Amino acid sequence: MTDSAPRPFRVRWLGRVRYRDALALQRGIHAHAGEAAGERAGEEASSPQDHLLLLEHHAVYTLGLSGDPANLLAPPEEIGAEVVRADRGGDVTYHGPGQLVGYPLLHLPGKRGGGMADTAAYVHAVEEVVMAACRDLGLADVGRLGRYPGVWVEPDGPRPRKVAAIGVKLTRSRTMHGFALNVDPDLDHFDRMVPCGISEYGVTSLAAEGIGASMAEVVDRVAARASERWAAGPVDRADVARPVERAAPDGDLAPFSRGAGPGDVPPVERKPEWMRVPLDTGPEYRRLKALMRSSDLVTVCEEAGCPNVFECWNDGTATFMINGERCTRACGFCLVDTRRPDAPDLGEPERVAAAVAEMDLAHAVVTAVARDDLADHGAGAFAATIHAIRRRRPGTAVEVLVPDCKGDEAALATIFDARPDVLNHNVETVARLQRRVRPSAGYARSLSVLARAKAAGLTTKSSIMVGLGETDDEVDGCLADLAAVGCDIATIGQYLRPTTNHLPVERWVEPAAFERWRDVGRAVGIGHVEASPLTRSSHHARSAAEAVGGAVPVTLGQRVGS
Repeated sequence: MTDSAPRPFRVRWLGRVRYRDALALQRGIHAHAGEAAGERAGEEASSPQDHLLLLEHHAVYTLGLSGDPANLLAPPEEIGAEVVRADRGGDVTYHGPGQLVGYPLLHLPGKRGGGMADTAAYVHAVEEVVMAACRDLGLADVGRLGRYPGVWVEPDGPRPRKVAAIGVKLTRSRTMHGFALNVDPDLDHFDRMVPCGISEYGVTSLAAEGIGASMAEVVDRVAARASERWAAGPVDRADVARPVERAAPDGDLAPFSRGAGPGDVPPVERKPEWMRVPLDTGPEYRRLKALMRSSDLVTVCEEAGCPNVFECWNDGTATFMINGERCTRACGFCLVDTRRPDAPDLGEPERVAAAVAEMDLAHAVVTAVARDDLADHGAGAFAATIHAIRRRRPGTAVEVLVPDCKGDEAALATIFDARPDVLNHNVETVARLQRRVRPSAGYARSLSVLARAKAAGLTTKSSIMVGLGETDDEVDGCLADLAAVGCDIATIGQYLRPTTNHLPVERWVEPAAFERWRDVGRAVGIGHVEASPLTRSSHHARSAAEAVGGAVPVTLGQRVGS
């Protein structure tokens, strides 16, 4: 793919996203926007991708580079929202529910990227997109107001009022940040600041102006107008759907492991031949099983019912699961227990390290249940386990498969600072199915975790399950999103229903589709794609890491250290 090939314009409706997660995602896309599919192999570079991220934020006040803290009219602890310093232009802005935030991440060919003239021209382009969408929705009298950026209602009248704020950053011909269009937010939040540092004019919303459009309608109009303005090729749109009601009447979000899932849904058909795994409880399998029990260790191989357990264990490899056997989340695909977890076992990291040494592992994989009940979300145990393995076997490459830690930057940094050879965090499924499949997680947050890990200089990895109701095109788009944040390794495998209380298998994906996804992933810039019906996150983990230079393990059987 060369610069002459049309590049897709990827529009993503991400739902409600914490500001810091969205900022990490923007930075990740911006940093890797120029990476081409062939760059890793020294081939000709492709055109960068363009994105438009559309979302709502949890309540937050952001201060631009020139923002005056005095324009916040109350102390942060009293204003009812987080306060964040942003690396964009402009002063203080509020974001929150009921407000559509748009982040165009564009390549502007021919621009120097950073000059005042370039920035002013781009700000005008953003304003025109928002103004056109407002007019489509029935708000006709919108325009600019002198030297003040943004979109204004009745700009030539006696009472101009701002309906959309603009704040952008333009560097290296790439854009960041964007606009905030007030659809129907709580306007009282704007009384706690001087909006954009402009004291003489007020703020309004589409709803306050009599426009009763839903957020979905506004998203559609903005996406359409943005695509007209900026798309240089096909438009690839993906939306995170609204939550699917699967909770019990008392609000229990864990129906799948408590017998309240869709148990009466029959399978689509008999399991095809290519999904059948022979039972092979050979001597090495039995030895490792005995070792795990004697060491009081847990493996995700057993807890998640992995179909490759016999192959991996007979090959002398295993994936350790730390932080207990009970997860604080309840995903629709997962067999792990979701009852109240026990207290952390402080001796577990050393027992894992001892088992790694006894097994002579060249590549150790460590994962964990989600521990939202802990202050550090279980991050300290990951770091302790990495350090313990390296003390016992310095030559063993360590891969970790981590939860999102609720986006907690300090918790994630604890893991990153331990310098695992591979940092794996699974996006699990396509954007549209996120809330159905894993209601306590988020697509944007998972991408932001990978973006943060990449920014920390780590080799990154993620996994997608298929057969949950996604389309092939949606998987293509998900691979593109992983590539956009610099993901080095992706794995794709067929979903298998653990019990009748879990999400049903919607389709059995043919082996040829997995072969195609290997090519698609490579084409969008992912260094290595492991894809087959039986592929799981840790399947062939060692060879995948070696393929992208993410780990240089010792030879199996060679002991290093004591």
